[in-house]
Amino acid sequence: MKKTLLFTIAILSSVYSMAQTELAFPFQGGGAVMSRFFRDSLKVSPEIIKKKATGTAVFKFTADEKGTIKKIIVYYADDYVLTLPIIEALKKSNHKWVIPDHEKFHDFIIPFSISFNPPAMASNATIKEAYNFYSQRKPIVSYNQVPLEYATLLPTVVVSYNLPE
Repeated sequence: MKKTLLFTIAILSSVYSMAQTELAFPFQGGGAVMSRFFRDSLKVSPEIIKKKATGTAVFKFTADEKGTIKKIIVYYADDYVLTLPIIEALKKSNHKWVIPDHEKFHDFIIPFSISFNPPAMASNATIKEAYNFYSQRKPIVSYNQVPLEYATLLPTVVVSYNLPE
């Protein structure tokens, strides 16, 4: 009886400890390393700076078992100009993705937010350029549904840039 009771307690405690195990973050080094990687790798283009472009872009990408990116899809972007540096930064992240449960491929969804740091004294020209970008932007929208049960939603990467003086 004591052996059965001890055996049952051992099994229940192992099941409980397995249930408490967290999944590893899918980027080598964790979430903070991923955010720093993208802030360092994402080079804001002169065109973005010139247009005073700001906005959001949401990407879905597929990585294989070696962490190599196989496919990149733009699900939403406030404007095309925002997507180019993000795609280049995503390509630089090859072999840094950790695929769960030894899957052959895994989909990730990653949002980006790009904005400029407002100057202390914004000139009328700066305000007008920012407004012109906003009013003339051409959003990219995907009408395909995102199957979240088969994709991992990553935290938003926030990138801010300084305007030239």
